[in-house]
Amino acid sequence: MTSVIIAAHNEEAVIGACLDALLHQTASDQLHIVVSANACSDATVDIARARKVTVVDRPEPGKAAALNAGELVTSGFPRIYLDADIVVPPNAVTDFAAVLAETPGILAAVPRRRLNMAGRPWLVRAYFSINGCLPAFTEGLFGRGMIALSAEGRARFAAFPEMVADDLFLDSLFLADEKVIVTAVEVVVEAPFTLRDLMNRLVRVRRGNRQLRDAARTGQVGLPVRQSDKRAWLQVVAREPHLVLAIIPYVAITLVAARRARRTMSSSDWGRDESTRVGPVIREGDNR
Repeated sequence: MTSVIIAAHNEEAVIGACLDALLHQTASDQLHIVVSANACSDATVDIARARKVTVVDRPEPGKAAALNAGELVTSGFPRIYLDADIVVPPNAVTDFAAVLAETPGILAAVPRRRLNMAGRPWLVRAYFSINGCLPAFTEGLFGRGMIALSAEGRARFAAFPEMVADDLFLDSLFLADEKVIVTAVEVVVEAPFTLRDLMNRLVRVRRGNRQLRDAARTGQVGLPVRQSDKRAWLQVVAREPHLVLAIIPYVAITLVAARRARRTMSSSDWGRDESTRVGPVIREGDNR
């Protein structure tokens, strides 16, 4: 039995599509789907309950705590951690289970991703034209909204630390040859529709990553954490010289986000991008 845990905070605009995709998997009868809602003030819980999945309804906010609460009510493997705005393709769970079961040494798996940039302003598109090519996003477990662990992989840690950097935490648990991108599975990751929402997302990520790295440095978290490579974007542009026009917005946005993250000490809130949670999503190819 495969377990899927979805930590959800006010996801009424997207969670229905996420759950419907899971319920229409080719092996849906072998799925235990858990929606771990935290501090929801919308219809997220009602939508999940209407689909007869397991729901944990917590009044307290916090993604890490929501993931840990979801873990307490399920025991299946592989264990998939899924963002509420990700719609997985029909054979995704079967493909992930096969890779983790049949590939020696592989303990963690993620899908390949496609960034949906349709309808986004040029500054957002320019930022992601470089960011999307960074090694952290082409080789690590980052930025896909879906991570699957085998039983052996999940045994690497007791619980998620009370920080927002869950992707970085999981990525740091495994060596390069213990994790894999399952190319047969593609998920669409929505880029923010506004520069403000992009900045909110970057500040949250940088704040959480810094907190996790500080915890590792002081021994609060007992694992080596991937360090930020501040020169990686130079390698991307050297390899893809057509991206030269994106350098100025990419560097400016990165520096501003880093400065704001240093000023923002609290990390209990998600600080997420709200623009992709409102209204219909514009897909590439739409005549709009």
